[in-house]
Amino acid sequence: MKVLVIGGGGREHALVWKLKQSPRVEKIWCTPGNGGIAADAECVAIDAGDVAALVAFAEKMRPDLAIVGPELPLVNGIGDAFRERHWAIVGPSKQAAQLEGSKIFSKEFLQRHSIPTARTYGAFESASKAYTALHNVPFPVAVKADGLCAGKGVLVAQNFEKARDFIERVMEKSELGAGGKRILLEEGLEGDELSFIVVSDGNSYAPLVPTRDHKRVYDGNQGSNTGGMGAYSTDDLLPEALRKTIVSTIVQPTLAGLAADRIPYQGFLYIGLMLTNSGPKVLEFNCRLGDPETQAIVARMDFDLADVLQNVASGNLQTSKLRWKPGASACVVLASGGYPGRFESGKRIEGLAGAEQITGVKVLHAGTQGVSDEVVTSGGRVLGVTAAGPTLGAALGAAYAAAEKIHFEGMHYRKDIGRHFNSLKASGN
Repeated sequence: MKVLVIGGGGREHALVWKLKQSPRVEKIWCTPGNGGIAADAECVAIDAGDVAALVAFAEKMRPDLAIVGPELPLVNGIGDAFRERHWAIVGPSKQAAQLEGSKIFSKEFLQRHSIPTARTYGAFESASKAYTALHNVPFPVAVKADGLCAGKGVLVAQNFEKARDFIERVMEKSELGAGGKRILLEEGLEGDELSFIVVSDGNSYAPLVPTRDHKRVYDGNQGSNTGGMGAYSTDDLLPEALRKTIVSTIVQPTLAGLAADRIPYQGFLYIGLMLTNSGPKVLEFNCRLGDPETQAIVARMDFDLADVLQNVASGNLQTSKLRWKPGASACVVLASGGYPGRFESGKRIEGLAGAEQITGVKVLHAGTQGVSDEVVTSGGRVLGVTAAGPTLGAALGAAYAAAEKIHFEGMHYRKDIGRHFNSLKASGN
């Protein structure tokens, strides 16, 4: 098989790393890739959102399978473009990708199909109307930019001033670009978050192992939202009774709702959940794998990813093939100084070889590039130090031991990935 992976972050490096282990794969291209992916695949300088350029490349190279990592090419219609040409691709249509591309579209879908989610206080196209509405809503309130904002378009505001400031920055100052032209106000839910991801071939589906992300930049869930500062996976995250509830009240109604709306869905569907006292509720949909959840998920895969995804693309998912390593996994994101705000690039990264000498560790690259014989930073989230182990404590211990061996100027990372879960277990909850 010749495989094209679209994207250039930590999620894509995780996919490339696992695909390379398949005896069926002889060639991997990654567009645009990064400094770490370059060691495992041929990186091609094509912007992931440029559908026309990706089609032209595939026309020339004829990959047997394409796998879409990030959201932008999906929203831009890469799935439709490939399927129109009868090329195998893992990723939903442009219409289906609106579940992620528009928070308002997603909310209307959830309400139409009676899927548990937060109460809505309104959608607004002007800042002034949103400010007026804030006077009449209870706090905390979730303020959501409608469009794609790289994981930074949501704020759960505890008071009027913080909500107003966020709306001003998003709608009037356009800090998040076109994604902030409209906003949604909804109930601020309380509880623990859970990432429940399934893969579908358009007919049947299979769940992946459960994961939990850490969105805030600082320990204790303080500071601004980011694209994700770390994730972990353990089966203990999902007791059987909770799994059945999620499947029956959320997953199956979502897939049935898509079918009823005549929106075929093929690819990964990420369901971001809040586990509230009144049951699990949908926070958001993503139409692709999460980042950094993918890093933790891939570390637990005990199957041939290329084989399974080729089946997905051909409409022949065989759920029995998805087998998982017992135990746990964790990913700790090392970020540039200043992230998620402004940051400098081009900082030399040291200690990568030493980090990967620790048993069970794989350092997955996100914002890196190769310059001469060095690897330097080129993004906000730079590396995802990923480890698997027999327990969550062992996986976290290995990941943090590896993180301590790596250094670049301004580097920062959360020291409490997985700590909340360990605290819950210790208390018996």
